[in-house]
Amino acid sequence: MIDQSAPPGTEAARLSVRPRTGRLLVLGTVFVCAACGLVYELELVALASYLIGDSVTQASVVLSVMVFAMGIGSLLAKRLRVRAAVGFGLVEAALALIGGGSALVLYASFAWGGGSRYALVGFSLAIGVLMGAEIPLLMTLIQRVSQQDAGGTVADLFAADYVGALVGGLAFPFLLLPVLGQLTGALLTGTVNAVAGGALVLWLFRRDLTARARWCLIVVNVLVLAVLATATALVGDFEQAARRAVYGPHVRVALRTGVQEIVLTRSRHGTLNLFLDGRLRVNGMDERRYHRALVDPAMRGPHRDVLILGGGDGLAAREVLRRRDVASVTVVELDPGVVRLARTDPGLAALNGHAYRDPRLHVVTADAFTWLRSPRPRYDVIVSDLPDPGITASTKLYSQEFYGLVARVLAPGGRLAVHAGPVDARPHSFWTVGATVRSAGLRAVPYRASGRRPAFAAGPDRSSGTTRAADDWGFVLAARGDPDTVPLGTGAWSRPAVRWDGLPPSTLVHPRYTR
Repeated sequence: MIDQSAPPGTEAARLSVRPRTGRLLVLGTVFVCAACGLVYELELVALASYLIGDSVTQASVVLSVMVFAMGIGSLLAKRLRVRAAVGFGLVEAALALIGGGSALVLYASFAWGGGSRYALVGFSLAIGVLMGAEIPLLMTLIQRVSQQDAGGTVADLFAADYVGALVGGLAFPFLLLPVLGQLTGALLTGTVNAVAGGALVLWLFRRDLTARARWCLIVVNVLVLAVLATATALVGDFEQAARRAVYGPHVRVALRTGVQEIVLTRSRHGTLNLFLDGRLRVNGMDERRYHRALVDPAMRGPHRDVLILGGGDGLAAREVLRRRDVASVTVVELDPGVVRLARTDPGLAALNGHAYRDPRLHVVTADAFTWLRSPRPRYDVIVSDLPDPGITASTKLYSQEFYGLVARVLAPGGRLAVHAGPVDARPHSFWTVGATVRSAGLRAVPYRASGRRPAFAAGPDRSSGTTRAADDWGFVLAARGDPDTVPLGTGAWSRPAVRWDGLPPSTLVHPRYTR
């Protein structure tokens, strides 16, 4: 004989509202919890990419571990179905505390512990287990509110979950990250998560709670909210202390734009260092050697009109503007915050020779790839002073498509200079850049500049996944036209004694993964 009794924990709840209203309240909580859950995921991916580098790997680790952990959480939730309301309240409190505080702990482990990989996996696992426990418990609660067929309940539950995930996924990059930042945004998300979960259980299901369970949930939620509120109040002091631990005690400027975090420090030698998203972009001790090696070989031919892609710090422009016969220089920089700092900061403006005061210099705030896709005038010299090719976010700026666009605006007899990353530390990336330039129909010559100072870059070489320090810079000089009419001489800069013939060009694939 088949037992037709209801599963444990699915008896009708004693509510003070109509079942339809109760059902809407549960679905609303599903919506909020889903939004918070996706924010936790995106926050872990974004912070791991910033702290460790290689966003493809970090996204794969976070998402795969989290999905696996959600399966574990779903299985563990079976034991809580008998007391689903209390279990859900405790799960949401724990998720709010762990998810909301994850960014702080990850950044602290990086700043003072020297690494955050293990913390990243631990948080992905913990948050995934708690998120996986949500759906089975919510399924039980919504069945207790209104006795509906399982198919309809699952459809409503997942609809609210998916819409909430959409809202959370859009809120993170367009609202939380630019307005509040990663740390405060995560803490606020945890607060919303705790309030939504606690309010649902303590109000809608209050008649089903024993006095002991009710007080337990109240105390736990108050403690969680107190911790999150205290952390939010102290987040400014925490960020300052963490920056001093990461960058040293002499941080002159620290700001976050809509594109990246910019930190300007002064070293113990009195020189300026510029960090973009934790990566050393300008080392005041050797930047002149780098920028002269990048610019000088390309300026050996016609150079009336010059285009600089990137280089918002004004240092490449300084080298170009030293030539009196340069008529115009156009700088295409994605982040207006870098240009603003290069204009207004006394130290950085002095370092770039007050290049932005020169009337020959014009600034365009745009993504270089997108900007080049529109019709543009031709330039005698194009200087590509872009982020390192080992950084995943810059992959498209080292692609065959990108160099095809560059070749289109390069005047006959013009020259292109490309920063291609270190030769010795990351040879595969370097030679792939050269092969990609050639695949766009340009003649190319590789060269290098030695004398690079060992420099701190907010941790190991995160863009390549190795701790090997780079001691040189690699470049590619390219041109259109016949070798007899447009020679590619690199002057005093040495050519690497390595052949690149046969290496495939990259497209929109990360150079490290090109085969």
